[in-house]
Amino acid sequence: MSDDNDQGFEQDGLEWIQVEESEEALQPGSGMGQAVVPASDSLPERLYLLPVHNRPFFPAQVQPLVINRERWEETVQRVGNTPHQMVGLAFVGETGVEELGHGDFPEVGTTVKVHKLQGEDAQIQFIAQGMRRFHIQRWLSKEPPYLVEVSYPWEPVEPEEDETRAYAMALINGIKELLPINPLYGEELKHYLNRFSPHEPGPLADFAAAITSAKGPELQDVLATLPVIERMQKVLPLLRKEIEVAQLQSEISEQVNAQMQERQREFFLREQLKIIQRELGISKDDRENDVDTFRARLTDKVVPERAMERINDELDKLSVLETGSPEYGTTRHYLDWLTSLPWGITSDDQLDLAHARTVLDRDHDGLKDVKERIVEFLAEGTFKGDVGGSILLLVGPPGVGKTSVGRSIAEALGREFYRFSVGGMRDEAEIKGHRRTYVGAMPGKLVQALKEVEVENPVIMLDEVDKMGQSFQGDPASALLEVLDPEQNIDFLDHYLDVRLDLSKVLFVCTANTLDSLPPALLDRMEQIRLSGYIAEEKMAIAKHHLWPKLLKRDQIPKKRINLTDAALRQIIEGYAREAGVRQLEKQLHRIVRKAAVKLLENGQQTIKVSVKNLEEFLGAPTFRKEKVMKGEGVVTGLAWTSMGGATLSVEAGKVHALDRGFKLTGQLGEVMKESANIAYSYVLGHLTEYGADADFFDSAFVHLHVPEGATPKDGPSAGVTITTALLSLACHEPLDRPLAMTGELTLTGQVLPVGGIREKIIAARRSEIFEVILPDANRRDYEELPDYLREGMTVHFAGHYRDVARVVFA
Repeated sequence: MSDDNDQGFEQDGLEWIQVEESEEALQPGSGMGQAVVPASDSLPERLYLLPVHNRPFFPAQVQPLVINRERWEETVQRVGNTPHQMVGLAFVGETGVEELGHGDFPEVGTTVKVHKLQGEDAQIQFIAQGMRRFHIQRWLSKEPPYLVEVSYPWEPVEPEEDETRAYAMALINGIKELLPINPLYGEELKHYLNRFSPHEPGPLADFAAAITSAKGPELQDVLATLPVIERMQKVLPLLRKEIEVAQLQSEISEQVNAQMQERQREFFLREQLKIIQRELGISKDDRENDVDTFRARLTDKVVPERAMERINDELDKLSVLETGSPEYGTTRHYLDWLTSLPWGITSDDQLDLAHARTVLDRDHDGLKDVKERIVEFLAEGTFKGDVGGSILLLVGPPGVGKTSVGRSIAEALGREFYRFSVGGMRDEAEIKGHRRTYVGAMPGKLVQALKEVEVENPVIMLDEVDKMGQSFQGDPASALLEVLDPEQNIDFLDHYLDVRLDLSKVLFVCTANTLDSLPPALLDRMEQIRLSGYIAEEKMAIAKHHLWPKLLKRDQIPKKRINLTDAALRQIIEGYAREAGVRQLEKQLHRIVRKAAVKLLENGQQTIKVSVKNLEEFLGAPTFRKEKVMKGEGVVTGLAWTSMGGATLSVEAGKVHALDRGFKLTGQLGEVMKESANIAYSYVLGHLTEYGADADFFDSAFVHLHVPEGATPKDGPSAGVTITTALLSLACHEPLDRPLAMTGELTLTGQVLPVGGIREKIIAARRSEIFEVILPDANRRDYEELPDYLREGMTVHFAGHYRDVARVVFA
């Protein structure tokens, strides 16, 4: 190699050859206008090969290339030692460097001249100038560095033919069409087109293929096509596809730019408007807007002095904080709660007893004593001027309407109503709020209620207060003490607000199924109203006036299309829904509506009649059969109270054998009931002769006392009189001669003590068609306070001592 043309230097152990060329010679497309194609005799017959992976290299291209240094370093060194400094580039597709073999190289490639070699780390860079196609004739080295013997095929073309010129002009027009919509091709394309000669269509076809984004195999097919017309026929579709993609890309870019420009324009206009309004005093920034908003909320409110001082302090702090700071958001959230509360805003109570009776009678059938108690409560408020500061506790089995009674109280008073359930609540912060130091702190439910109803004197219902829990987070039942104490809730302190609130104007209505789990201190602050359940007549009225119309209206079924007879309704109540409430009754009625709707649609019937005869088609066999009062020696019916209402309870006493004395209890009895049984046994044992029994009966009798339905837990002292009567009936060999039920606690000296749940027990007796009962004399007042329809037809005996019971039972 001559020193005039080449400069050699050594870098990192690799001898690099740098060939000096003019800048014009290295410009993409340079020399293409004259189509200066090297003669075949000036090109080498032997070439070293280098692979290209993404797309083939065309003779019309001038482009920088990067290759793997470790793999192709020796090949590059040998190319640099040749006088022509040319190498063959062949497209091998996605084949990796490690898997590449000589069989992966195609037969047709491009001879390129190497310029400006550089080595950096693991890569070799150089500029490749495409010269001509080559065709591999013979492999001289099938291992790297690859060396082949090549020929340079002749490319048949008739440049003067009309068809050739037409294809050439089509390619030129396509390239010109691509220029304005895709600026990536830029000045190089313009430079090339200006110098293009129509007498050289071959380089034009190669250049047009090279500028497309077609896939590698498609371009390799173009490279391997030697006839120019056939080559142009393959390139033209690729160029048209490129134009369509470029047009679509241009349209998308224009749409995005238009949207961005429109948004930028709106942004700049808004910012200018804000500045103009601020200069003119028309508008303020976000911080000033927040301060003005909070102050405007307090315009018509009467805020206590201490609360107003806190609000002013927070507003002053807000006015100096940066809007982007976290403390600004915390302070703003705190002020939002403080200023949203209804300070001094109350609604006028509608203390009209006639209106209250109308609302209660409209919404509820039965519950006469409960309605009277509520009317008395409102009448008291009429003289006092308001009904605030009272806490009502509605106690009763599930489904008797406790929640709906609370809603009716609010409507009768004309007050806002807010209900939330405290069942399962374990965190006292739900009642008294979180400290503001915690992330995501919120006020308690009571503050949230006041914010929502926007008055200081709503009716707030605390549902399921008997189901509150305790955990390490606190005791919510104890947190309610401050809320429900009229002496304390005038200054209720929520942890989040940290200012005093007056809850004395709120009417609290609580609901519970039982009172066992309520702390005595909390129970002491409430006024109890018991909802004991419904008898069959009351359930009939509720179903006809409320449940059945509501179900038909909800499903939009005309009343005339489903006819439910009164006899069928009574059968549903007695055979399928005997619980104290009406929730199960509503479920059974809903089953009838669903099945009737299916029959109306499938059978094409206009109306369906539900009677006693076809009731089992809708509900299946009755769940409850008519209870037969158990009779026999030592068998007595007692009356019991459960959380689901009243129930009859049979007690059986039997003599097992006469070998020795003994007393056995079964029936899953609780500790208190076991004690009552032992007291009854001791009392009977000591007074056998007094009641005409054999004094030696129990000396040799092993007695077994059983309370049926052994799977059901039973407890309480009210079965003492019943157990005593069963044992005495066994000892006297005298069974009860008529349906009779009794209840009462017995002492060791025979005194009959009062028990609870008299209303539920009377209802249970009537349900079992027992109309003669024995009650403790101390419960006489409880019985007399029952409504007339419960006492009608009942024969009640009151006993102060067991002798009174024995006179009634054994005559």
